[in-house]
Amino acid sequence: MDKAILDQFHNALGDRGVLTEPGDMAPFVEDHREMYEGSAAAVLRPANTEEVSAAVTICAKHKIPIVPQGGNTGLVGGSVPDQSGDAVVLSLGRMNTIRKMDPLNNTMTVEAGCVLADLQSAAADADRLFPLSLGAEGSCMIGGNLSTNAGGVQVLKYGNARELALGLEVVLPDGRIWHGLNALRKDNTGYDIKQWFFGAEGTLGIITAAVVKLFPRPRQQETAFLAVPKLDDVLTILSDARAASGDCVTAFELIPRVGVDLVIKHFEGSRVPVETVSPWYVLMQWSAGDSDTTEDGETGLRHGLENFLESRFDAGSVTDAALASSEAQTKDLWHFREVLPESQTREGGSIKHDVSVPVSQVATFIHEGTRRLEEKLDGIRVFPFGHVGDGNIHFNVSQPLGMDKTEFYKHWDKMNRVVHDLVMEMGGSFSAEHGIGRLKKDELAHYADPLKLELMQRLKNTLDPDGIMNPGKVL
Repeated sequence: MDKAILDQFHNALGDRGVLTEPGDMAPFVEDHREMYEGSAAAVLRPANTEEVSAAVTICAKHKIPIVPQGGNTGLVGGSVPDQSGDAVVLSLGRMNTIRKMDPLNNTMTVEAGCVLADLQSAAADADRLFPLSLGAEGSCMIGGNLSTNAGGVQVLKYGNARELALGLEVVLPDGRIWHGLNALRKDNTGYDIKQWFFGAEGTLGIITAAVVKLFPRPRQQETAFLAVPKLDDVLTILSDARAASGDCVTAFELIPRVGVDLVIKHFEGSRVPVETVSPWYVLMQWSAGDSDTTEDGETGLRHGLENFLESRFDAGSVTDAALASSEAQTKDLWHFREVLPESQTREGGSIKHDVSVPVSQVATFIHEGTRRLEEKLDGIRVFPFGHVGDGNIHFNVSQPLGMDKTEFYKHWDKMNRVVHDLVMEMGGSFSAEHGIGRLKKDELAHYADPLKLELMQRLKNTLDPDGIMNPGKVL
């Protein structure tokens, strides 16, 4: 990069805000799955929105590509540059201030670099709940969560990231700042501009701050680990649980026996929460605000859950269950769900599919998808798990025993086509919560309605005519 341009960045951001040494830039140019490694002319680390605006204005003037980056925890290569070395990475990590906490309005105004777990803690300190929760919450940042429309384990109750934000502050591709930090729940004054930026992965602008929704903090929370012998019963259990609890189900996660076996194999000290060996398990969480107790001292929610499980035992749809009686036991139950992806990684090569279908079709999808994959490759181990409550299944496959990982990865495109064709046949999505990035760009071009792609491209051309915002991603 020309020294004169670097000097402009230094003048705008200060020396702390500009990194150019390869060693300093290394963490910003490779994704955490080590699937993509790029190169950057510089890493820019602005401390506030005005500095973001100044940096983007310089880039716009010189047509320098910009790769916005939060915690760099994405799974589709959307937050790292290509190998040309022409782009700058613009990291929001220094912008980590909670600007305003408003418990009466049930909102907080936060900067894009705030780590998700820190926002959860801040909400709890205010006796509120910020419900967005996912595996990377200790390092992912809210700007990236909103830019990718992150999902997580509580979507069935609270919605995706886009449904948890009321307003945004965004730096546009020409450097201007859109001040859209609206804290209103009702505002019918024209187009809802903030929706352009949710899930856009930084291709239309850079989210620098947001007003996010808070909720009353649950006074009761009950967690159960269930053994379910028939996959077809899982959806009935979910539907009946929502009805029996007064729609208090906040998490409903499917875990296959192959997943449990891999957790036991690769995580020393892990113990299956129930004695019954079953092909399927469900991790279910109920949450409620009421703290009433029964005559024997149990909370009303726990009493209701116990009654519900008893009815499931009588029906034969649940054959064993473990209920957490303490915070430590709750963490133990969640352990199996949280380490499932890592257990598969430790087992060897895996091809991952983040897909969704209508909730009513989840069992049919898993049955048919498994059949089609097993027909394509002998010995393949299908590993479906995840957010059944909102129809999002991580339909992963592990390499056959004895097959070399490199050889297995030669089947990547074939496996994708089998799974994604089925998903689209069922009215689903080939990217439920991870986004498009670089990994799924060709899939979007293959499956998307041509008119949708045309409208997306028109919006991109209007806001970013020079194509400097996160080039090579999504479109």
